[in-house]
Amino acid sequence: MRRYRFGGIAALIALVHLAAVTVLGALALATDQGDLLWQLVTRNSSLDWYAEPGKDTFALPWGLTLLLIPIGALQAWALWQVLRGPARGEPARRGRSVALLRLALYAGVACGLVLVAGSPLILALRISWIWSAMGIVSAVVQLAVVWLFFLVLRDTVSRGLRVFSLVAGTVAGVSGLGQEIAGLFDALSATRILNLAGGYGFVSMAWCVSILIAQARDRRWSAATVRIGVIAQVVAFLQPDGFVTFGGNGFPSILTFYTLLGAVSVFGLVWEARTAHELAGPVPLPLPQREPGRAVARWWPLAALAVALPLLPAALNLARGRYLSIGPRGVIEEFVRVNGGSTNAMAWFALDAFVGVGGPALLVLVAVLRRTRRVLRTTTLALSVVAAVAVVSASRATPPSWEFGYEGTQIYPEGMFTRGADGEVFLGISPSWYGAALLASALLLLVLYPAAPARRVRRHVLPAGLATLLALAFVPAADQTRGPVTAAEDCVPHDRWTGEPQVPELTRDQRLVCSLRQANVIAFAATTPDSVILAHARRLCGVYTRNDPEEVARLRAVEGLTREVLTYPLAQVCPSAAAVVSAATAERERENQEWEDDARRMCDASPRHRPRIEPARAVRLREPQWTDYGVLDAYEPTEDGADPFDDGLLERAQDDGLVAALPGHLMVLTHSDFDICVTLETYDRRPPVETRGWDHVAEVGYLSPTGRIVLRDDLSGTELPDLSLDGRAGHYRIRVHYDWFDWKGPQTGGQRLLIMAFPGKGDRPVTHRKPRERG
Repeated sequence: MRRYRFGGIAALIALVHLAAVTVLGALALATDQGDLLWQLVTRNSSLDWYAEPGKDTFALPWGLTLLLIPIGALQAWALWQVLRGPARGEPARRGRSVALLRLALYAGVACGLVLVAGSPLILALRISWIWSAMGIVSAVVQLAVVWLFFLVLRDTVSRGLRVFSLVAGTVAGVSGLGQEIAGLFDALSATRILNLAGGYGFVSMAWCVSILIAQARDRRWSAATVRIGVIAQVVAFLQPDGFVTFGGNGFPSILTFYTLLGAVSVFGLVWEARTAHELAGPVPLPLPQREPGRAVARWWPLAALAVALPLLPAALNLARGRYLSIGPRGVIEEFVRVNGGSTNAMAWFALDAFVGVGGPALLVLVAVLRRTRRVLRTTTLALSVVAAVAVVSASRATPPSWEFGYEGTQIYPEGMFTRGADGEVFLGISPSWYGAALLASALLLLVLYPAAPARRVRRHVLPAGLATLLALAFVPAADQTRGPVTAAEDCVPHDRWTGEPQVPELTRDQRLVCSLRQANVIAFAATTPDSVILAHARRLCGVYTRNDPEEVARLRAVEGLTREVLTYPLAQVCPSAAAVVSAATAERERENQEWEDDARRMCDASPRHRPRIEPARAVRLREPQWTDYGVLDAYEPTEDGADPFDDGLLERAQDDGLVAALPGHLMVLTHSDFDICVTLETYDRRPPVETRGWDHVAEVGYLSPTGRIVLRDDLSGTELPDLSLDGRAGHYRIRVHYDWFDWKGPQTGGQRLLIMAFPGKGDRPVTHRKPRERG
């Protein structure tokens, strides 16, 4: 076994971390305390996004706990790889450039470890300037690494690759250093310019790729180090740049995904550390060079067909003015555009356009001309992955909910997707056509240039078996094939805003599905297809129609359903249930109409008021009025902008029992359970006081700022005529007369309300007759 310079210390630290993760994982599975495990693995001390309100700790879902434990084990492996140092023995003499490169790489690893291990302390102490300081140091170290790599790779890599890595690394390093310095001075414009100069991180990624290519050609670095570097770049590419907005409690899927992705982002440190470790070891002996094997050329028409297949859907799309293979549709595109950050969104757009114009045909052409095993395998894999993305996007495609604007990064040119003459938005041909063409091209490459037969290795059997079982787990059963699914949110009436596309009306079958989902009589999963729900509803309709006692008893015993609870949910598909619902609706409408007619007769029979002096205007409402909670309000805006819902007038009105007023706010109280017969009178002078025949008479002063005094109840829709004197603003006296009377009919009783308004000063409330006590 190979021994390392600091292997004992590194192994101890890695084992301590692994033991802590294991113990905290067991504690999280056994109890509800998962915050310590979460903080240790993710290095995220803020739990506000996850903890339930009013709780200091939060319970990790068991699936997330099982995922955090292997991530913690991965971090322990990374600690071992970084801290173990080079292999023991006499260090190879490689020159001053190699020594300086090792020193710079270790300095970069040290900066990364300080930021990772010290982030909880930095956040707790709120010393945020350390982030900028470490960022500047890291950028300077990165520039030194770029130039030292240029010197160290002098004898093993071509000059062109070295110059490219030098230019790309220098641009990326200067851009990063400039952004850190500009951030200290809050120079937002300079930061944006420098970020653009660095290609939003793609220039730095290009430098890393060039170094990985150089390491693959240099015998000083192992293949494992190169593979770890590739994984580090893939993880870095998946992480979003800039700010991503999250919200809500619990475990938001997007936030959890990116937090866990940050927890596994240890491969970059491991790559830098191994790169420095292996520079100190002896140079391995050169391996015998073998010419890359090339497959035998096949009949050229089939090879030409493999090249032409990706061009066919592209030609159809371009003929109709579209150059994107997917465009704004599908869950993958929505995830990248909304949650992936601007850099990943722009990269997605570029790849989408590349596939949309037939770019994969170039890859197939190179594979056909080169015919090496590595090129063929890489091309076939790339075509298969793109085909899978296209098929998933087509199967989960939904009409866009935007028009001249959309959620997420603005990656599509304005006016690219506009409505046609028929009002529809053409997004291009279905992505499934691209998926089928690319998959057919990949299969042709496999058939034309098959791999040489190789001995089956035992370790390949288990992954192949697991992959097969996983694929079979997602294959639907024959009697549960998927179809259209009407989700619960589709059943809610859509409030369409101006400019949004018209939402299609629900079909008859969809209305039935919504009826069954909203009734909560039968529990259906959110992903249950409409066809399954409809078939179940038709079976229940048969039971309902036959009304066989044995069937009804079996339905109650097996499914816990009675015939009565199925009436309304089945009304849209079952004629017998619809007949019962129609009869009940007709009876309810008859009762409502009888109630309204009785209320109208009651008000017609109530005594009419005979004014003692001529009013300027008198209105006796023919229709009975009612309130939702027994309050009639008149609101008018005032100069101080007072809030009528927070001025305490309701408490004053309840003290009086009938009426109260403030400037711009008048309130009259009634009984909420009985209809009201209303008469309104407006006078140009003070009328005589009348108390005979009334239970309660009260008068208040009211200041009308606008000259429009309209009592209303917004919840019931009741609105009375204007009480003002020809729109006159100013001081009024409002006299309210209230009488309760019995009625021999469905109403059993009613309320009579007479409201007088006339000009007059004074805010003092006056009670002319107090309500009598009722036995």
